Amino acid sequence: MDTLKAIEALGALAQNTRLDVFKLLVQHEPSGLPAGEIAKQLEVPQNTMSSHLSILARADLVSSKRESRLIIYRANLSAMNALMAFLLENCCSGEDCAPITNQLERLCQ
Repeated sequence: MDTLKAIEALGALAQNTRLDVFKLLVQHEPSGLPAGEIAKQLEVPQNTMSSHLSILARADLVSSKRESRLIIYRANLSAMNALMAFLLENCCSGEDCAPITNQLERLCQ
């Protein structure tokens, strides 16, 4: 991941609702959620949610697929992994990163 893509992804996540959307979609992998269900669960008006989903999609953090009348959104886990790797690429050369790597290993089991 290059710096500009990382900045775009971080900017997209630097807002409460969008961060909540991304975290919700990660919890619902691999099936994803319809846009209306995301709005309902997070108690956000649908038109506002549409705007947030568009920003996340432009940052390549979510993808969408039409299924009949519904648009199903999914977290882009490869983009999330690339962002995490970008943030940690110069970190893990010593003991200072052990708490981070241990936590990631624990969470990803």
